[in-house]
Amino acid sequence: MKKFIIEDSFWEMFPNAKIGVVICRSIDNRVKDREKYVEMISKAEKEALRYLQDDEFSNNPVVKVWREAFKKFKTKKGARSSIEALLKRVYKGNHIGNINPLVDIYNSISLKYALPCGGEDIDKFVSNIRLTTAIGNEEFIPLGADENLPPYEGEIVYKDDKGAICRCWNWREAVRTMLTEDTTNAFLCIELIDESRLKEFESALEDLSKLVQDNLGGTNRISILDINHKEITID
Repeated sequence: MKKFIIEDSFWEMFPNAKIGVVICRSIDNRVKDREKYVEMISKAEKEALRYLQDDEFSNNPVVKVWREAFKKFKTKKGARSSIEALLKRVYKGNHIGNINPLVDIYNSISLKYALPCGGEDIDKFVSNIRLTTAIGNEEFIPLGADENLPPYEGEIVYKDDKGAICRCWNWREAVRTMLTEDTTNAFLCIELIDESRLKEFESALEDLSKLVQDNLGGTNRISILDINHKEITID
């Protein structure tokens, strides 16, 4: 039985964080109506603009809170949170491209709520998945590369027994566990460090779950992890 475990080394840095997880089972992630997802992301891009009221991009609260978080652990130079990367493209007037239904859905939720969202293929995990600090020797081959680029010691990562799955918390994911059209069982997550946005976080999880259910079928369940609830089963 696989588990998702958030280890104490993470909580020592971020004691008030919450990690929302949607476990999706028996879904159909094949692309059937690409235009539907183009429209979904386009709508979310427009909604995201309300979070970017300050002309100085990094001063917008939804960006600033993650800039501050990334200062608490060693990161690769230039690494930014996934939500900053999405918002920056919208800020510059660039569109978010389509990838596959699951990724398009979580990108649209990420933009709509200005929260980091991510996803991985559960069937590609080797034993449990953990959110923790890296040892520094974990295998990591990122999307778009073919060489091993292991994390720094002490870097916040998602990892399993084979290596790192996502570096710098939510900056870049590994090709090994990425979501594809063949994915039938998925681990989706939304991350919260701004406690004032708890209601938006909970709404984002509900919306994410519903969009997957309505569009991809299968079954799913929502869990929220915090310092008092550090692990769940994922299969």
